[in-house]
Amino acid sequence: MHLRRYISVLTIALFCWRASSASAQDEMYPKHLNAASQRAIKAGLEYLAKTQSQDGYWAGTPDASAYPTVMAGLAGMAFLAHGDTPSRGPYADHIRAAEMYLIGNARPNGLITSAAEAGSRSMYGHGFAMLFLSTVYGMETDSKTRDEIKKVVNNAIQLTAAGQSAYGGWTYVPGEGDEGSVTVTQIQGLRAASNAGFTVPKGVIEAAVAYLERCKTPEGGIQYSLASATGPRLAISAAAVATLYNAGQYDSKLANDCLAYVWGQFALTTGQWSKNSGHEFYTHLYAAQAFYQAGDKYWDNYFPQTRDQLLQMQGSDGSWNGDGIGPVYGTSIALIILQLPYKFLPIYQR
Repeated sequence: MHLRRYISVLTIALFCWRASSASAQDEMYPKHLNAASQRAIKAGLEYLAKTQSQDGYWAGTPDASAYPTVMAGLAGMAFLAHGDTPSRGPYADHIRAAEMYLIGNARPNGLITSAAEAGSRSMYGHGFAMLFLSTVYGMETDSKTRDEIKKVVNNAIQLTAAGQSAYGGWTYVPGEGDEGSVTVTQIQGLRAASNAGFTVPKGVIEAAVAYLERCKTPEGGIQYSLASATGPRLAISAAAVATLYNAGQYDSKLANDCLAYVWGQFALTTGQWSKNSGHEFYTHLYAAQAFYQAGDKYWDNYFPQTRDQLLQMQGSDGSWNGDGIGPVYGTSIALIILQLPYKFLPIYQR
């Protein structure tokens, strides 16, 4: 009788311990993350890992074929956002391979691009490559690789500075004009370089911020380019907020007005993934960064529903097909958004 009572008490105690342990485990997740989101992140990372070539790039999908340096930079950031480095974590080898691929695509003039992108859209890849290589630079423990990254990033900074238009922006090819989406990519890449200890000419970022100011519309958003007064573009406006914060413009009128415009557009479509921007993954990539840096008022309203929407949109192979551009693009962006609460990357923090 006493033995039965002892076994019953032990069973109840074990059940309570397990429940307590499960509860404690749930509480260990960053705010708004849970077991389901962890599984989605794991599946997405595994998709990127298994589809990366041994040479560090992604191939066999439309986005990887058209924008190989963009995809290597974005996917590399997705791995870094998980907390991995070139020498630590389950995706260390994949980060190192992406490093080597982008270093190998650095040209003597400083431009980081592939043959596929060089003709008409090289500055996108250049900006994302500069962002990734600058971010990983401080994590690199191999002295030879670190020296190679240092040379590539220094040359990339000079290429970006030389390619800036007279109005302060950039376009798809260095030195050939200016428009918003490439401009914000260069600002974020330059800011990541500055965070890593590289010298970035102060006047370059100041001129870029002034360019965004010139592109501001009466609604508070950012138009496509200085020469294209067609009204605000939500995707570029969201990117502008994030990169203005990267540039230290946390309390500027431009940043505040632009944030108000973006937040208002998101409020119009609450509960819907599509924000009628035409570039939904791109819009969410930067809006997520902007809202996360803007504080809990924005993040607490934005992230839980976005998290759930992303989980519903994930494919059975762990990928996301972003904006019809392709699965490397969509998966990388989804993972960056979902992993923002990990706080592993300074460029995404206030």
